[in-house]
Amino acid sequence: MSADTLFPAHLRRPMVTRLRLADFRSYETLDLGLHAPLIALSGENGAGKTNVLEALSMFTPGRGLRRADLGELAHIGGAGTWAVSIELESEGHSLQLGTGVEAQDGTLLRRCRIERAPVGSAKAFAEHLRLVWLTPAMDGLFAGPAGDRRRFLDRLVLAVDSEHGTRVNALERALRNRNKLLDDGMRDGSWLEAAERELAELAVAVSAARHETVTRLAALITARKDEASPFPWAEVALIGEIEALIGQRPALEIEDHYRGLLRANRGRDAAAGRTLIGPQASDLAVRHGPKQAEAARCSTGEQKALLVGLVLAHARLVASMTGLAPLVLLDEIAAHFDPRRRAALYAELGELGGQVFMTGADEAAFAEMGPNAQLLKVASGHIETA
Repeated sequence: MSADTLFPAHLRRPMVTRLRLADFRSYETLDLGLHAPLIALSGENGAGKTNVLEALSMFTPGRGLRRADLGELAHIGGAGTWAVSIELESEGHSLQLGTGVEAQDGTLLRRCRIERAPVGSAKAFAEHLRLVWLTPAMDGLFAGPAGDRRRFLDRLVLAVDSEHGTRVNALERALRNRNKLLDDGMRDGSWLEAAERELAELAVAVSAARHETVTRLAALITARKDEASPFPWAEVALIGEIEALIGQRPALEIEDHYRGLLRANRGRDAAAGRTLIGPQASDLAVRHGPKQAEAARCSTGEQKALLVGLVLAHARLVASMTGLAPLVLLDEIAAHFDPRRRAALYAELGELGGQVFMTGADEAAFAEMGPNAQLLKVASGHIETA
């Protein structure tokens, strides 16, 4: 893939111009006007800065940047329901998106609307808005368990392929079904064969989507790598038995191969209580490109800079694959860097073309943002211009 094919000829740049919250987290009500491509929210810990980013993250499939249950998002003392609404401006047109939960027969139901008309799910928002984010909870990504990196990878894929979450959820259900059949002592027969056939189809589909995203991301990083950047470029690769075959064999042949592995390992999987081979056990390998070192072996500061560089590359990938400059959410980002790195970060964010929301406790950390910025002060569920 050449560098010329990495960027779309025309890029839509949606901007949130209004955010309204009702009974969401620390906000009983909020009606906030926004007018800049760079938005910084400063305030003490616990003031509600991250809650704003979380509200915005609900406009993508899944449970948002904190992966919270729907009921946890409701304002304490409220009715248990909540609502988030944004107004988008893009290419001279405005659009209203809304999401929230309603109580029905004691159950909370997620609702999504575009121009106040109901849509099936948050996947419908992907036509108008894509999001990427970085939170402090991701700081230990490289040294942490493989499951965290798989979730990170699936979030990368979901930002460019809104159907990926559906496939991953179906894969998890298929795994649970096979594991139950094995636990019940069903080692052969048509039920297990059918379960493994479904599992193989889903496993290859999920692996193929991950493989495509990682391949494209690696190509983009290679095309743009800059040894002098304060955010080092990363080498990324997928590790897994199924992933290694993607691009080497036809999908149907890989499915047959995986079914053979599942059949041969029924006894071992039954003893383990889970399916040991497949995309549910794969990993995302990341190396510090300039140092040629595993990311997990780098210093804490190097890992943070590497992660920022990876998220910035992902934002560019989203733009190149979807034609939409993504909304970028960066929680507590500025505190980790010295003034030189902060200035470089703000410069790179400005080049992305999309709107960026950042949080930080120290207002002074945002001094290098420049004139195309809006600084907001957050305190006790209220937001005002700083």
